[in-house]
Amino acid sequence: VQLQASGGGLVQAGGSLRLSCAASSSAVNVMAWYRQAPGKQRELVASIRSRGSTNYADSVKGRFTISRDNAKNTVYLQMNSLKVEDTAVYYCYAENAYNYIYWGQGTLVTVSS
Repeated sequence: VQLQASGGGLVQAGGSLRLSCAASSSAVNVMAWYRQAPGKQRELVASIRSRGSTNYADSVKGRFTISRDNAKNTVYLQMNSLKVEDTAVYYCYAENAYNYIYWGQGTLVTVSS
């Protein structure tokens, strides 16, 4: 499975961005977004299962929304009320029914003050 992420960029604090990640196959169960800020470990931002259940990091709850279009094998991350501390490289993640993990290339999100 290949993952193609897009949508990163530069935005001012308080602004919004939407990330997209298209999978080359429908054979994925969990899709998620992770992020890694400079000097920090990669962390889970949000995840969504094929049936729609979601999970969010506490730091983004109420600001970010993860969704997926199973017909398009695509996961989205709507990011609102962005903060400077949201600046990071965001990575798309997918996991199949056998717990095999796939990573997409990162997309940089920069939030300026």
